Amino acid sequence: MTASIWGMTPRQSILFECDRRSREAVVRDCVAILNGHSFDDHFLRVLGGPGAETVLDDCAGGVQGYWPRVWAARGLLHVWDDVATDAIIDAATNDSWRVREISAKVIARHRVKPAIDAVVKLLDDDNARVRAAANRAFHAVVES
Repeated sequence: MTASIWGMTPRQSILFECDRRSREAVVRDCVAILNGHSFDDHFLRVLGGPGAETVLDDCAGGVQGYWPRVWAARGLLHVWDDVATDAIIDAATNDSWRVREISAKVIARHRVKPAIDAVVKLLDDDNARVRAAANRAFHAVVES
């Protein structure tokens, strides 16, 4: 584990990893996690911070649970490329409300216009936090 990532905010940790490997590599790996592909433990620690240890110890749903996807989407809040569009749209339909919520936040921040249909569906989500994030995303996309 790289000691320099501890104590950083999620944004700082992601940007540090971009400097270390490249922005393209970080986006690619976030997309891979969102798509359910394997990833290395170091990158999960970059994304999840100390909480990643719990997931790596096969608790809290383990690596197949929703936390890696939440953290990967959160990574895309800070480093975006349009190659992530399909993955973030797919994340808006995830079973976990946390993944759906963070996907709406990513869509809002980066004004991902192709995601408008997914956002409209999230406006009627069962979870209030998802609906609120979808509302912000809807306005951000429509106003852009």
